[in-house]
Amino acid sequence: MRSTVVAVSLSLAALSASAGEFTVTQKDKAFAPGSLKIKVGDSVVFRNEDGFAHNVFSLSDPKSFDLGSYGKGESKTVVFDKPGTVEVECAIHPNMKMNIEVAK
Repeated sequence: MRSTVVAVSLSLAALSASAGEFTVTQKDKAFAPGSLKIKVGDSVVFRNEDGFAHNVFSLSDPKSFDLGSYGKGESKTVVFDKPGTVEVECAIHPNMKMNIEVAK
């Protein structure tokens, strides 16, 4: 039993060690980059560089989230745990949209 617990712990550590972190900035009422390709387990940091609030959300099946409103200099992070296309939007600025492709 103990060897199973150790093996599972090592597997989880390997997964978290291999996960990547990507940054998407919000500037001039746009996401940069406008699209992103990541893998399952990777995280995306959404950083607001505008002088006003943004609200980042997605209603996509692979990852649904709402980060709420946050101001200049603040950031919020989302971990993507399923493959698929995730459309990301800003509830305050309807023209702000991007796609994140999450691969296995």
